[in-house]
Amino acid sequence: MIDLITPAYAQSGAGGPEAAIGNIVFMVLLFAIFYFLLIRPQQKQVKQHKEMVANLQRGDAVETRGGLMGRIHRVEEDHVVLDVGEVEVSPRQFRPVRLKVRRAAVAEMSAKAGVAAPEESADKGKE
Repeated sequence: MIDLITPAYAQSGAGGPEAAIGNIVFMVLLFAIFYFLLIRPQQKQVKQHKEMVANLQRGDAVETRGGLMGRIHRVEEDHVVLDVGEVEVSPRQFRPVRLKVRRAAVAEMSAKAGVAAPEESADKGKE
C-alpha cells in the first residue's frame, strides 16, 4: 500500500508550541487586514448613506439604486416622492410624473435644494 504521509512528518507533532503561536499571530494579522481593507470602509460607507438619507429635502436631485433620476417633490417618513419627468396629456398641456420610492432606495444625491446643478448654471452663463 502507498503511504501518503511519511512517518517522520506524522511523528513530529507539527512544530510544537512555536507553530501554535505562529498560527495565532497569523490569524490575528489576517483579521486585522480584513478589518482595515473590507469591514471598516464598508461601515463608513453605510454611515454616510444613512446620513444622506436622513438629510433628504424637497428639491434635491437624486438617483435611486435602480437608476431612476429625479427631484424630490415630497419627503415622507419612510418614502420620498420623486418628480421624474412630464407627460403630455393634451396639446401644450403637461403633467408631472411622480414616483414613490423608499428612502433607502436613494443611492446618491446629485445636488442640494436651492443649489443649481452644474449643467444648469453653465447654460445660464451662455445666454
